[in-house]
Amino acid sequence: MTLTKTDMVKNVMGQVRFRSRHKEAQQFLFPELDCTFLGRNRTTQIVDALFERIKATLTKGEDVHIRGFGKFQVKFKWARKGRNPQTGESIILRSRRIVTFGCSPKLRQKINSADQIYDPKAI
Repeated sequence: MTLTKTDMVKNVMGQVRFRSRHKEAQQFLFPELDCTFLGRNRTTQIVDALFERIKATLTKGEDVHIRGFGKFQVKFKWARKGRNPQTGESIILRSRRIVTFGCSPKLRQKINSADQIYDPKAI
């Protein structure tokens, strides 16, 4: 299953809550009512702002490190000689910058844990 931005927005909407400043009588009896949820538009703005900030940082050539998740790095690749696989013609590939991702040890451990190994036969 692929995680989309819409899925992220739904998850943030369901998990992020703000405590109310003013308590009503019902909120003393039911503490779960003592919070307000983010709306879809505001949550979408927050997720979009996060991605825009990451893109702007990578565009400047700086690294983005998210603790417990991983590190996005911008690397430079020099121009090199290549070949068109369809025609066999030699071409020169321009120099460019690419983004690489390095997984954090915590995420790698979680991915490789014994209870979460993907078994295609189990489906």
